[in-house]
Amino acid sequence: MAHRLHLEQFGPVSALPILHYRMEFAHLVREAVARLKPDCICIELPPTLKSHLLRTIRRLPEISVLSYDSKGGTVYLVIEPADPLVEAARLALEQDIPLHLVDIDLDDYPLHQGALPDSYAVHRLGLKAYYDEFRKAGSTPPGKEDLLREKGMTFQLQQLAKEHGRILFVCGMYHLERVKEFYERPQAAPLSRVRRDDVRLWNLHPDSCREVLAEYPFLSAMYDLRRGPLPPEPEQSNLSLRKRFNALELIGGGKTEIPEEEALRQAVLRSVHHVGGEGEMPDRQRIMLRLFQEAARHYRQETGEPVHIWQKRAFFRFARNYALAGGSLLPDLFQMLTAARSCIDDNFAYAFYRLATFPMWQQEQSDLPTVRLTPEDLWSGSRRIRFRPREQRRGKGLSPLAFLRRKKEKRPGEWLEGFDNQSICSYPPEDLIIEDYGHFLKQKGAKQLSEEQSRVEPFSASMLDGIDMRETLRNLHEGRIYVRENQRVKGGVGGVVVVIFHEDNGNQRFPYHMTWLGEHAQESDMAFYATSPDDNIVGPGICRCEYGGFLLSYPPRRMLDVWSDGDYAFARCKSEVLLLAALDYSPEKHVVYVAARPPRSYFRQIAARLGKKIVYIPLGSLSPVKLKRLRVFHVLYGHDKREIARDFVW
Repeated sequence: MAHRLHLEQFGPVSALPILHYRMEFAHLVREAVARLKPDCICIELPPTLKSHLLRTIRRLPEISVLSYDSKGGTVYLVIEPADPLVEAARLALEQDIPLHLVDIDLDDYPLHQGALPDSYAVHRLGLKAYYDEFRKAGSTPPGKEDLLREKGMTFQLQQLAKEHGRILFVCGMYHLERVKEFYERPQAAPLSRVRRDDVRLWNLHPDSCREVLAEYPFLSAMYDLRRGPLPPEPEQSNLSLRKRFNALELIGGGKTEIPEEEALRQAVLRSVHHVGGEGEMPDRQRIMLRLFQEAARHYRQETGEPVHIWQKRAFFRFARNYALAGGSLLPDLFQMLTAARSCIDDNFAYAFYRLATFPMWQQEQSDLPTVRLTPEDLWSGSRRIRFRPREQRRGKGLSPLAFLRRKKEKRPGEWLEGFDNQSICSYPPEDLIIEDYGHFLKQKGAKQLSEEQSRVEPFSASMLDGIDMRETLRNLHEGRIYVRENQRVKGGVGGVVVVIFHEDNGNQRFPYHMTWLGEHAQESDMAFYATSPDDNIVGPGICRCEYGGFLLSYPPRRMLDVWSDGDYAFARCKSEVLLLAALDYSPEKHVVYVAARPPRSYFRQIAARLGKKIVYIPLGSLSPVKLKRLRVFHVLYGHDKREIARDFVW
């Protein structure tokens, strides 16, 4: 919106104060040109680079690199769409406006690294308020090179003012105020280099685009696509990134998988319609949200696992706090990747990274020689982050993309041949995990019961089971010490555990239900309901499922099929069937029940009639990372599949 624009006026010059390589200021350049309709545009670059700069501008949105040698080493200038100086030159070419590069060429200009306010503040406050705060905060005193450049730019502006009535000057905030002061006095022509023969042009390698751009490629693509008419939103396609198949798809020859590059391209084209109104400044916060949503879409297609609302909430809270700790309003790409890996997992972080850094237009083959650059070549340092996508490694030297190239059918219907065995079984490593977690829940239930039955009293003659620090501090004004006595739980906690991830109240999300008997004395009987195996076939006779809820009963070999038992017919949903079976089969007095909400009071009455008690543990009190890992399991059609399952289970 134009109300965010602010121009500093001196003589015929309308100066736009900018921060280099920031998308918000590139958009303000567009607003300034549209409002002012200038006779010429001046930018803060030396004229020795003009012919080479214009060639790189014509290549946009392909990204070029302009390099030359100086006393301090090779200087690289990356020409990217979201830079305000590049946008000014691009508009001058597109609208046939005279372009002047008014800076002077120095070989030994020092690198300034000052702390600047977050550029997103311009989107909310407008440029005038932002620039006023910048001037109030002050900056480092200018060096002799700064003064020489500023006087040189002022001289060029004074000369152009004799020929043009409306001049748009795009200049960095650090220099503008002094240029404005110098303009009041006549300036002499500076002594500077007038020609440079060592300028080289390069095409930036697509892999380098992922690391060295000031604005990450997804955001740059959003900006560039919104410069003109919005592209049409991609139509829904039957192509998919999914690494899974259902039975009907396999019978029909499998589902065609979309190439990763095309999937990322479609995500960018979908997103450009959701980051702000047409003609408005792209909202960096909306772009961040859209990037998260598209990454979650790809993550689900690749792994079959959704990104839950609590994970989304944790991601944005973590990223916000990380940014605020660094003095910014919104996180940068590194901070978002750290939040993605910490709040969800490495697979999601890698999906996020692939989309955020996708160089939409960049090609390795070009009309210019291609160069690879690292952050150390351009900036003073870099930060590193590693992704460890969840995939079983099969040896050294494998590509980090191996988890995206899982085994596929060699011919249509090959995997269906693995379902000729009528018997089914589980995958032993997953059995060990779930048995260990069941044991953990029993211990947690016993501890919770013990705390519920404990007694706290003022210290008199005995320390009992120790000092209760919480109660002592709560009553510190009394000057007394409180001690705790832990009551022994009567009746064991350890026979049966019920875990409910989703109650499935008639929506048939989890239509598959079964009762499994333990294969040996250390394994529990199990009843569960889950997603249909036919919906996710990952190998020959190997299906990937997701629990809606399960019941573990020990000792084994006692449980009948709970899903066909008429005694449980009055249960309203599958979770209540499991709870009734737990009360029925538990050899101990206490039954551990884990769910998002406690059972109906009616079930506590049933438990009391049977001489038992339900120990409720809220699902939210348990580790979500552990629960996420626990929730996925595999169904194998035949014990012979256990030998090959390790190649398909992930």
